[in-house]
Amino acid sequence: MARLLWLNWSGGGNLPPSLGIARVLTERGHEVVFAGRPEMVGRVEAAGFRAIELSEAYAQLPRYPKDAPQVRALCYLTAPAVEGQVAAVLRSERPELVLIDQMFLAALHAARDVDVPAVLMCHTLYRRHFEVYRSFLERANGLRVAAGFEPLPPPAQLWAEQDLVVTTSLATFDVSALPIPHDDRIRHVGPALEIERHATPADLPWRTGDSRPLVVVSFSTAPEQGSVAKFQRTLDALAPLDVRAVVTVGRSIDPASLEVPGNAAVFDAADHEALMGEASAVITHGGHGTLMRALKHGLPMLVMPGMAADQSPNGAMIEELGAGVILSQEADRAAIRAAAERLLGDDALRVRARALSRHLRGVAGEQGGADEIERLLVGR
Repeated sequence: MARLLWLNWSGGGNLPPSLGIARVLTERGHEVVFAGRPEMVGRVEAAGFRAIELSEAYAQLPRYPKDAPQVRALCYLTAPAVEGQVAAVLRSERPELVLIDQMFLAALHAARDVDVPAVLMCHTLYRRHFEVYRSFLERANGLRVAAGFEPLPPPAQLWAEQDLVVTTSLATFDVSALPIPHDDRIRHVGPALEIERHATPADLPWRTGDSRPLVVVSFSTAPEQGSVAKFQRTLDALAPLDVRAVVTVGRSIDPASLEVPGNAAVFDAADHEALMGEASAVITHGGHGTLMRALKHGLPMLVMPGMAADQSPNGAMIEELGAGVILSQEADRAAIRAAAERLLGDDALRVRARALSRHLRGVAGEQGGADEIERLLVGR
């Protein structure tokens, strides 16, 4: 059995599918160790894995442009200090295979010097978003240069150097008119919709048998995207409606900072699988995991994209597919309320969302991801 090292970005939506694949690999006898930024450590350890904290994550942040969006996260993804610490971890851990999140440029560069198989992990649509992420990470590389450091190789070059690309998305949705230079190495294993241990079943405050539609509101779990104003506008928009609203803030904000109307309940975290099994609609930031879980349950969506590169195109895709609507994350209460009423009243949206759910029946990305990784191990 093999020793695997997962060099993890640990953004909001990256960690749950990573933990799901790692769980299956562990059940099959492999050892999986994670390395990532400090925010990752507690979540990984709670899932039962060893976590190595990359303590240099923000050491060089003072050199990065202070006014750049998401500069803290982009420092972690690109900084030379992080790259050096990753290289040290690779030397000390001596893995037989390394898994590297697509966005983690510093780790991709550091791993070039290690002669073991390398898997690029993508937890969103890879082909469809290839140019979006390439452009985003080139801007991140530009921040590294602005901080006074030598640039990393272009993202597309670093991606192309990996032995395998495993994406926890569906090929059905992952289409692009542009050619991908390493398309033969892409493996679509389907969504890995792991529920983290802190996401327990929600104790809802309403009586059993309450027939009002349940609306699930879930924006990003990443602290960089936490927005009290966005949550509050959404709660205020839903307050006059005859619905039950369950809001999960995913540790991105303090739930106590919200004024909660009588028809809503707010949780730090909750089991989305159980909630969506009862829900009629979902309001989301457009993260891939939430999107796929909502589609799995055939739920129409209102997408209010956050800052992550894939969220706006994810929302556009849902609207193109006829399974929801998209609004700006700055949308006012009236627009959010009108969109929510449409989700609940438009039969065409519900029918289309239910039709799309067939693509996710029986899909287990955690199993498929583990299968592809093991095939690479066997063939090395």
